[in-house]
Amino acid sequence: MEKFARNEPALWMIQLFRVSKIYPPNYPALTDIHLHIEKGEFVFVSGPSGAGKTTLLRLLFREEEATEGQIIVNGRNITRLNGARVARLRQAIGLVFQEFKLLPSMSALENVALAAEVVGMSRTESRRRAFHLLRELGLKDKHDARPPTLSGGEQQRVAIARALVNDPILVLADEPTGNLDAEMAEETMRLFLKIHEKGTTIIIATHDSGLLRRFQHRVVLLQRGRLMADSKTAGRSMVSKVEP
Repeated sequence: MEKFARNEPALWMIQLFRVSKIYPPNYPALTDIHLHIEKGEFVFVSGPSGAGKTTLLRLLFREEEATEGQIIVNGRNITRLNGARVARLRQAIGLVFQEFKLLPSMSALENVALAAEVVGMSRTESRRRAFHLLRELGLKDKHDARPPTLSGGEQQRVAIARALVNDPILVLADEPTGNLDAEMAEETMRLFLKIHEKGTTIIIATHDSGLLRRFQHRVVLLQRGRLMADSKTAGRSMVSKVEP
């Protein structure tokens, strides 16, 4: 996993050069995307449904392959990776989904620890890390609870702990507050900010313009698969372009 370690000297965490993704028979999900994200940045990828947000995240952890263009993650061209190298890339990335995707028959602790065990960590170490993360996220008394007995906010925190258990260099979150009420959405965002303060690069896909106004971070706006605006160069006024 050393190729994706935190001490890699590359300035950029993400570099996309003229990236396009076309789904059969001829649907352009992304078109000619050029984007750079520095290490340690907190970036919202926004836009309406169908804008290409989820596709972009899938390209970054190689669930999908670009039709055209080059994608660099922490100095490595991931479009050229295959097999075990793709697996190592994914080990270095934490994923948080709108659907929590927790195993209902396993406890919160087991759900988090499993993510570490599948990449070769010992059972003892994986459970130690899982317990530490759950405690840090306010779930110390819930580590034996199964997901169906937890609230939506608690399940999301378990999912976040699972994403962090392998000490990722990058966290990708796809509409992580989409199934939460306003209070739980706010709490979840505070958790991401806490993670970001430790130096982790955070990329969150969302169509919620309210989040963009409340949390003043860089916004990349997609519409119909094209990069339409970037607050890093356009300023915060562009947030008004995002549909509520």
